Amino acid sequence: MDSSDPSPDSPRPQPRSSVLDSDATSIARQPQSRSSHPDAARGFRQPPTRNPQARPSSGDGLALGVPLLLFLGSVAVLLLSSANSDSSLSMLHQVPEGHVGVYWRGGALLETTTNPGFHWKLPLVTHYEPIQVTIQTDQVRDIPCGTKGGVMISFDKIEVVNRLRKDYVHQTLLEYGVNYDKTWIYDKIHHEINQFCSAHALQQVYIDMFDQIDEKVKDAIQADCTRYAPGIEIISVRVTKPNIPLSIKKNFELMEEERTKAFIAIEKQKVAEKEAETQKKIALSEAEKIAQVSQIQMEQKLMEKNSAKRQEEIENDMYLAREKAQADANFYRYALLFVAGVNQAITLITFCRVTKEAEANRLKLTPEYLQLKFIESIANNSKIFFGEKVPNMIVDQRMLGTFLNGISKKDHSDT
Repeated sequence: MDSSDPSPDSPRPQPRSSVLDSDATSIARQPQSRSSHPDAARGFRQPPTRNPQARPSSGDGLALGVPLLLFLGSVAVLLLSSANSDSSLSMLHQVPEGHVGVYWRGGALLETTTNPGFHWKLPLVTHYEPIQVTIQTDQVRDIPCGTKGGVMISFDKIEVVNRLRKDYVHQTLLEYGVNYDKTWIYDKIHHEINQFCSAHALQQVYIDMFDQIDEKVKDAIQADCTRYAPGIEIISVRVTKPNIPLSIKKNFELMEEERTKAFIAIEKQKVAEKEAETQKKIALSEAEKIAQVSQIQMEQKLMEKNSAKRQEEIENDMYLAREKAQADANFYRYALLFVAGVNQAITLITFCRVTKEAEANRLKLTPEYLQLKFIESIANNSKIFFGEKVPNMIVDQRMLGTFLNGISKKDHSDT
């Protein structure tokens, strides 16, 4: 609601055209009766006054009350009948919801507009029209046009959804009148459709660019309205399929049928390709699955072989270790036996050698040989001792030789 509209609780301000002037108001005023008592206007009998000389008749009050009641009744009937009437004779009129009331006085458009509700106006002087300011749909029918190739076609119906802004009602009606939509919608639709058809071939209008007609027409009308009539807002345009000659329509139908067949064939080919591709993917998937299963089985067998090989290697290592330990034990045992045998042999050989040396020495060390060695050793001595004990030493050496000979003989006898 506009900010200037009065609230429901507050009294609505009356526009200049809807306020009765003093002349119109004076119509409802009745001249005073001869009697100053207020009940006289209601048709009641006046009570007798105390003045016996001024005694009025009962017919005077009744004569004044009947015309007043008839006048009030006629005014009420006139008001009630004119509330829903657009007659210029009406005083009270109603502005419906979604509209604003505009007024002409003497053919001149007034600046005053009224909101929905009941309002007053001067009969026979002020003319009133309700103007819709909500969204409305105008249907433009039977629009002939010629294409670029010279073919005449026609559009059965074009719907234009539009709205007149409330703030621009006075300006729009002042410039283009109440039938502003005929200028900017009905006539403009004919113009724009003919402009579009004359610039395009039938193929483009009927098939190729048909989905663009509504947007192009809407943009063209809105551009002109924004420039020349800014209060008109074009919301959308709906265009029906145009009527074309029957022979051309049959050709288009055949063409569309062939196009549909080609499209179906292409779609079937695409479906077949998709099915083949699907089968290929399934085969590849199966092959990959089989290959993966084979690889897993091969890896499993390989792991089993490696496990068996590892087990055999462990067993061989254990066997070798055991045999090596046994061989080492035998070697050590045989070595010990060999060493013992060698020691015995060495001992035996040593014994034999010692025995042989002993026998050789026994045979060699004869008293004569010992005496010879003694003499040689004395001869080789460069020191000569002089004194009384020298013979004793010599004698002692002889005695030593005699002792040794006795020992050797004893050993020889023991053997």
